[in-house]
Amino acid sequence: MTPMTTEGENPRTTVPPAGSAKRALVGRLSWGLADQAASSMSNFAVGIYVARSLGVTAFGVFSLAWVTYGVVLNISRGLATDPLVVRFSGVSDASWRGAVARSTGTALGVGVAIGAVCLVAGPALGGRVGPAFVCLGVMLPGLLLQDAWRFSFFAAGAGRKACLNDIVWGVALVPAMIVAARVGSVAGFVLAWGASATVAAGYGYLQSGIRPRVTETRGWLREQRDLGYRYLVENTCLSGASQLRAYGLGAIAGVGAVGAVRGAELLLGPFLAVLMGLSLVTVPEAARVLRRTPHRLGAFCLLLGGAQAAGALLWGGSLLLMPDRLGAFALGGVWTSAAQLIVPITLGVAGAGLGTGAAAGLRALGAARRSLRSQLFASAAYVGGGLGGAAVAGTVGSAWGVAAATVSGSAVWWLHLRSALREHHHPIPEMRTT
Repeated sequence: MTPMTTEGENPRTTVPPAGSAKRALVGRLSWGLADQAASSMSNFAVGIYVARSLGVTAFGVFSLAWVTYGVVLNISRGLATDPLVVRFSGVSDASWRGAVARSTGTALGVGVAIGAVCLVAGPALGGRVGPAFVCLGVMLPGLLLQDAWRFSFFAAGAGRKACLNDIVWGVALVPAMIVAARVGSVAGFVLAWGASATVAAGYGYLQSGIRPRVTETRGWLREQRDLGYRYLVENTCLSGASQLRAYGLGAIAGVGAVGAVRGAELLLGPFLAVLMGLSLVTVPEAARVLRRTPHRLGAFCLLLGGAQAAGALLWGGSLLLMPDRLGAFALGGVWTSAAQLIVPITLGVAGAGLGTGAAAGLRALGAARRSLRSQLFASAAYVGGGLGGAAVAGTVGSAWGVAAATVSGSAVWWLHLRSALREHHHPIPEMRTT
């Protein structure tokens, strides 16, 4: 049978020697980790700085804006960069450049459209939340474009450029945070965070020499609709579930509970940097495994997910040994509430790490229907577990409910991957073949 290839790929490309392929894989994974280390260190520093500067309640408001950005980011990825990574990883330079121009234009267009919604919604929300959402609306185009450049570079196997772009963002954050601290408001910190990302987005244009084509957004969406809209629903379910849980937790247990959960997640920040760093390259790598040695895809995904789950458990165990004075130094007044959540949040992250291995396999196979079903179940369980736990036992109950839901969701991901692997020898409707 003729192997499946992604659009623009030469099906007769010679497979490199095993040793060379392994070295290339290690190099790409290393740049993925380095890039996410730079990105997550910046996010971690922002979270710690804001938590110490504003206190648990204001930090909760900042966290609501952060979670909302996560929803918008996943919308952008579903429509713009996820189809790019699946279909244009390892293709010719000309094919990649054309796709990147349309993909980044789509991400920029999403930022402008949803940013306008935030500008309208902010004044209606009022209070301390409203100004934060207005500032988020202003900054969304730059934030989404910067993220799109990262995924574009990884699709081309140029992780070094993605890492350098995130370093530029981190450097720009330093003076921006200093200015925001003098202002002393949540809105000021949102502006500082977004403005520094916009600087990095501009640098991405200089790195690539590609101008985002917002006018071709409609064409890109039409061409990628078989994957894009399913990934949009899938990603929106993922981030939307997180947002619903945050808003629901705030309503049930108070905004301070949202800050406590975010504080506990910050403690897992260094490990999450590794998790997210791998996620940048897992789908392109799984796609390469599928094209070259399809019988090894299952083992690759299992190794990937198992390693991430084990890493999460080791990191969480180390946090339990951390002295209170060190935790208080890092999180200030947020530490007392966050420390109670370390165990359940660690288990939740371990479950998520295990599931990402299966998710990468489904994406590489182009099995968008199975991927969507898995995510719908996982998202519903996440919201139900998080809010049900909050109703029963407050913030701690919510964390345990999420942990149970995440482990259950991971099992569903793996069941679907097993079924998809059995079917992989048939043409897959969601992926283009040549």
